[in-house]
Amino acid sequence: MGIFGRKDKRGTDLEGDWQSHTGYFSLHDIHGDGPNYEEWDRRLERADRHAAAIRPKTRWWQPSDWRNRRKRWWFVRIVAALLAIALALFAWLALTAPLSKSLEPIVPPQVTLLAADGTPIARNGAVVAEPVEVAELPPHVVEAFLAIEDRRFYSHLGVDPRGLARAAFTGVGGGSTITQQLAKFTFLTPERTLTRKAREMLIAFWLEGWLTKDEILERYLSNTYFGDNVYGLRAASLHYFYRKPENLTLAQSAMLAGLVQAPSRLNPAKHYDRAERRMRLVVGAMVAAGYLSETEAEQVRSPRLDIRPSGNLPTGTYFADWALPEARKLTGSGYAQTTLTTTLDSRLQRIAGRVVSSAPLGSAQVALIAMRPNGEVVAMVGGKDYAKSPFNRAVQARRQAGSTIKTFVYLAALRDGWNPDDTIGNTEITEGSYRPRNANGRYSETITLRDALARSSNVATLRLFNEVGSEKVIGTARDFGIEAEMAKGDPSIALGSASVSLINLTAAYAGVAGNRFPVEPHAFAQEDEGWFEWLTSSRQSLSTARHEQIEEMLRAVVNQGTGRAAMLSIPNYGKTGTSQNNRDALFVGYAGGLVVGVWIGNDDNSPLDGISGGGLPARIWRSFMVQALGNDVAAPGPQPVGTSDPGGEVEPLDVPDLGEIPIGDGRATLRIENDGVIISGDVEGVPIDITLGEDGLQVRPRDTR
Repeated sequence: MGIFGRKDKRGTDLEGDWQSHTGYFSLHDIHGDGPNYEEWDRRLERADRHAAAIRPKTRWWQPSDWRNRRKRWWFVRIVAALLAIALALFAWLALTAPLSKSLEPIVPPQVTLLAADGTPIARNGAVVAEPVEVAELPPHVVEAFLAIEDRRFYSHLGVDPRGLARAAFTGVGGGSTITQQLAKFTFLTPERTLTRKAREMLIAFWLEGWLTKDEILERYLSNTYFGDNVYGLRAASLHYFYRKPENLTLAQSAMLAGLVQAPSRLNPAKHYDRAERRMRLVVGAMVAAGYLSETEAEQVRSPRLDIRPSGNLPTGTYFADWALPEARKLTGSGYAQTTLTTTLDSRLQRIAGRVVSSAPLGSAQVALIAMRPNGEVVAMVGGKDYAKSPFNRAVQARRQAGSTIKTFVYLAALRDGWNPDDTIGNTEITEGSYRPRNANGRYSETITLRDALARSSNVATLRLFNEVGSEKVIGTARDFGIEAEMAKGDPSIALGSASVSLINLTAAYAGVAGNRFPVEPHAFAQEDEGWFEWLTSSRQSLSTARHEQIEEMLRAVVNQGTGRAAMLSIPNYGKTGTSQNNRDALFVGYAGGLVVGVWIGNDDNSPLDGISGGGLPARIWRSFMVQALGNDVAAPGPQPVGTSDPGGEVEPLDVPDLGEIPIGDGRATLRIENDGVIISGDVEGVPIDITLGEDGLQVRPRDTR
């Protein structure tokens, strides 16, 4: 049919007079009169429209469509795409690298911790001072840094290709601009990769777009590292020359500018010759940059250091390491050095250190933590020697609690309606897959809850656990803040198989001592709880009756049970604990407003040699308490009875005649006589007597007649 009977997109009839045309045109149709000529134009126009309508269309994904584009089209769209990517990257930076980070010091500033009485106990963090302002610095200070680090700082846009080339060929100046260096140590890690370098350049462009040149330079000078744990120009000028940066001389400025390349290697306090050579290089760079003349450079003399001694406080202790994260939250971000007063009692801390160091621990490690019932930590020992091992065993180690966890089994029973005088079976367990035995091997038909806790009966505790139910026991432990993992239905948790930190366990006992739980241990004094906070608090308390009952049971542990070695003359409460195979030995208790936990164990979790919770840990606990609360709290020994002289002969040793006692394999004997102790035996066939009496030690042949 061809084009006849067709219409274009606009609906124009394309057939017209063509339908009856024979397909031939004569010349007079072209050169004829006007009307015929116009008709011919109309026909050609309709033919063009028809051809355009039937031409095959190309789509954007077809190669022919792209080949038909003009170069100008390509250029405009590529530029638009690059701008869109740049805008997207800048938006991403605005979200992921906030500009405010460049206002903050790149390391936490120095924090000095004080004991509760104001005694400095530790200092931690970098030496950081207030930021500098370019407008207040002498010109030679700024010029020294620009000459050696970034000569074209005020003319480039964050990245300097000429500076990169100069650094590569001459070795003078850094390859990165000051803006790039600020971007690197403010926003990025020190890794050396092309990806990090690309991000560094991108952030540099971003910083240049948001900050003035002086603002960038100020932030750079206020954060860069100068060695000796000193950050920022102000802190460095005070540290090395004991003067403000506004008063630095040319030589001092040049030496400080030279340190930036390698602060530790060029540290003038340790390697003055290296720092001096680097200073000369900076002066030469200032001449090359046009800041100094040759004559002025020759007149520069090496500066004299003026490093003032500072207080020699330890940068780390067990308590300081634990308290520092909390201190950082209190100080926030900023350049100011901060001094904070902690809850640590310097007197109690010295007592703790003295008691631990004098204990016969052998190769075992030890931890001690003392706190108030409200959670204020007043003493902390995390090991025998911080210098050898800063690992804090009072906080970081999680070890089996042993029988100290039994307190919360019996608390769960009291909360469930049991009483200290109620009885529970104490016979040996012969059925089931879990058959613990009593450590002393003693059993009975029944035993009261009071005596079961005092004697630390394993079988009675397990039966009580089964009676009360694991959910209630675990719930009680959680209420008091115990964070150990406890599987529901696992009977071994009743005997302390779960692992817990000493500070967490001691805080749980603090909840018992103050009858307000859970207790959160803290290193800084907290505001007293107001009545509204008290009403809305999620913390709990036992009823007065239940609290008295658990204290009665814990006191029985000390007075007549496994904790007798911890007995004081004042009411004291506690519980011993020994984990499986004697891997951990503990005593946790309270008296006189102090809650103290002691742990002994080996770091490799190997068994202890003859140490149990009722032995050395209880004695360490008592020794600490006696010194902390005063010698008058020590349990009194037998008192002399005043009587008249009974007369008669005096027995020097006041012991009955025991006869001869065999020693060793029986070839030697020991006997007690009026003049002392006599050991009789043979030495290479010669019978001798060794006498220890009022005349000292005597060795003489034995009369065998």
